[in-house]
Amino acid sequence: MTGAGLAFLAGMLTPLRIAPVLRERVWGGRRLDPEGVRSIGEAWVVHGSNRIVGGSLDGRTLDQATAALGERLLGRRGASAAGGRFPLLVKLLDAADWLSVQVHPDDEQAARLEGADQVGKTEAWHILEAAPGARVIAGLRDGTTREALERAIRAGTLLELARYLDVRPGDTVFNRAGLVHALGPGLLLYEVQQSSDITYRVWDWNRPASPERPLHLEQSLAVVRLDARPEVTRADAAVDGVPLTSCPYFALERFGPGPATLGTPRPSFDALTLVEGAAVLRGDGWSEEIGRFESAVVPAEAGAYRIEARGDTYRALVARVP
Repeated sequence: MTGAGLAFLAGMLTPLRIAPVLRERVWGGRRLDPEGVRSIGEAWVVHGSNRIVGGSLDGRTLDQATAALGERLLGRRGASAAGGRFPLLVKLLDAADWLSVQVHPDDEQAARLEGADQVGKTEAWHILEAAPGARVIAGLRDGTTREALERAIRAGTLLELARYLDVRPGDTVFNRAGLVHALGPGLLLYEVQQSSDITYRVWDWNRPASPERPLHLEQSLAVVRLDARPEVTRADAAVDGVPLTSCPYFALERFGPGPATLGTPRPSFDALTLVEGAAVLRGDGWSEEIGRFESAVVPAEAGAYRIEARGDTYRALVARVP
């Protein structure tokens, strides 16, 4: 590291602003593109490969910061879950069309099928915007056997076995590894998951298979859990400061529109993404302004801080390692 980087390590850590990475997708909409032109399906807003913007670590990746800072950045629980990398991946997704019907492996399956250094993909969605009638596929119909699923996949009749779930803004859906699922059109959402992007496509709506979008029939059959069901927290049951969902890999909370204080002790970092309005984060000797769809990682060492609206309102989602 440069001298400036070493100086950063010696002082109190303050929030790290994260540069998003925008990815075009065949199913993507226009809401995540600042120009409103490209079909941006995914914005990776917090991931180990993302670059830090500003400060002494400007231009370095979040994984590089993780390696240099360890528990100071991640906290005790975050560091224990890291395995040498930043432990979470946070995305924003804009679906103008159906995503592929897909399934993800758990940790054991990922290591066995993809390599010893790979981890599974357990994830959760928080719905930001939803067109009337928007829905997702989440699981298989009761009584579906592995043989019936294989026949349906090979015959292109998988939708006959799918379970559909209506979703509205403010709903949170937890998807454990092994759940067959797909996002439907008209949805803008936040997604938090393990630091893995292993996706096995079961069916892709008759889109032509290509090297960029292959189907993974054998892997899908190897990892699917026939009885898996989503866990849903409806918008009217959500309470600010109480986890919308929680599992061994992550907990997700919602804050706003009023001010909120996130306190100590802090055994984990906070990955904060603003999904509405604008806000300012205020801590001991530091402050950071943040706008819609912007993200910051608040290090565990930074201590207690406060979120306040910068303008009329804000809404923030905060993910951490529980």
